[in-house]
Order: sequence, then C-alpha cells, then structure tokens
Amino acid sequence: MKVCVDMKKCLMHGQCVIAAPDIFSFGPEGELLWVEEPDESLRRQAEDAVDVCPEQAIVIEG
Repeated sequence: MKVCVDMKKCLMHGQCVIAAPDIFSFGPEGELLWVEEPDESLRRQAEDAVDVCPEQAIVIEG
C-alpha cells in the first residue's frame, strides 16, 4: 500500500493526523509528514484519513 498526498490540494486541516496518527504527523516547521508505504496493518487508518480529508487530497494506491 502506498499513501499519496496532493500537497497542491492540502490545506493542512490536520484531520488525517487525528484519523491516522501512525501514518500522519506535523513536523517541527508545521509541515505535513506521512509514511509513504505504511504496513498493511495500518490500512484502516489510511482509509479513515482518506474519508476525513476535506480537500480529498489523500489517495491510497495498492
């Protein structure tokens, strides 16, 4: 599984960080960080992040 974020769409609401804290976080400069290829056991969190993103900026491949 690969998690892709379109940073042109992302407005940094942080809903993904709340929905999937094992995948998404904010860095020290406030930038969005994420695990690009998380373990399959985190698929549910990744799907939750996709569902809650207001801009629909997150896509799961695979």
